[in-house]
Formats: sequence, structure tokens, C-alpha cells
Amino acid sequence: MIKLLQNLMSLQELEFADVSNPDADASITKLRQKIPSPILKHYDRLTDQGKKGVALVRHQVCTGCHMRIPIGAIVTLMQDTDIQVCENCGRYLYLDPQTEAPNQQSAEIPAKPIAVPEVAAPKKPARARRKSASKVC
Repeated sequence: MIKLLQNLMSLQELEFADVSNPDADASITKLRQKIPSPILKHYDRLTDQGKKGVALVRHQVCTGCHMRIPIGAIVTLMQDTDIQVCENCGRYLYLDPQTEAPNQQSAEIPAKPIAVPEVAAPKKPARARRKSASKVC
């Protein structure tokens, strides 16, 4: 699945590049042959509207529409079992392989020691002390 998404990302980069290159046209046709037709049709529908067809997911947010992605979709992308589409904008979601999972990042950050203030024992109110002192006498 990740290879399919990498092909889609490469196709998107070539199609949205400003430089018209004859080698790019050959690369585009090769990439289009590697992608299944239903996925390619959905991608073409988005690009015909002027949108990009694939969006990176950073910090559990779609970079296409800036909406939060459900954790179930993130887990599916991390396990590489299926491709996912953003529920809001319809773009294919792609986890950048260079970014790490959130759980791994938090484990690598060194923990800062937390200074815990000492709490003194609560004092009795002044009235209670006066009453107890008068009873003793």
C-alpha cells in the first residue's frame, strides 16, 4: 500500500511541477500504469477541480484541509493495511515515512525533573486554638 501512495505522490509532484519536461511525460505515463484505475479516477477527479489528490498527514492533521484525522485512520496508515481518504476533503492520506509515530517521539524526549513543592501540614484555625487553650486551663 505504501508503494501505491508513493507512486501517487510522485505523480502529483510531476503533474503539479511548473517545468514542462519530455522526460516527465514519460514518467507520468509509467506511474499512471502502476496505479489501479479506481484510485486513479478518484485522483483525477480531484486534480480536475484544481486540488491535489494526495495530502500528507502531520501531527494527525490532513495538510490539505487542516482537519484532524481520526486515530483509526492513522493506525491503518501506520500498519500499511489499506489506503485512507480524508473524510473532509477527499484526498488520499499519506504518512511521511521520515516522520515518526507520536508515541516514539514522546519516548525520545528526555523527561525534565519536576520540582514538587513541599506542602506544610494544615494549621488549625485561630479560633480552634483559643478554645482548646481555654478549656485546658
